[in-house]
Amino acid sequence: QVQLVESGGGLTQAGGSLLLQCAASGRTFNSYAMGWFRQAPGQERELVSAISRGGGSTYYADSVKGRFTISRDNAKNTVLLQMNSLKAEDTAVYYCAATSSANWLRIDTYDYWGQGTQVTVSS
Repeated sequence: QVQLVESGGGLTQAGGSLLLQCAASGRTFNSYAMGWFRQAPGQERELVSAISRGGGSTYYADSVKGRFTISRDNAKNTVLLQMNSLKAEDTAVYYCAATSSANWLRIDTYDYWGQGTQVTVSS
């Protein structure tokens, strides 16, 4: 069982940066691949980035590639999402999630979710 808490969201201008953090409780953190998802009003929740349990493999949506960086520190039970060159289109609630499935690029495999943190980018 994993409990997840996001932090670091807020309001910034276009071109700015934010660092999102996900803190996980429990002693089995390194058994889960981790993902960052986002959902804007009226839109489907989408996978933004994901990282394998050991951190050796990563995924980025085309819309954020080159601007966002995902990382994890299994010793600290944390996952980070560094967001640079932010655009108004990045405005959404961002969620941290965990999956024990090998198919960690599918949203329906994620078992545990944080409450979300709001990111707002002014244009």
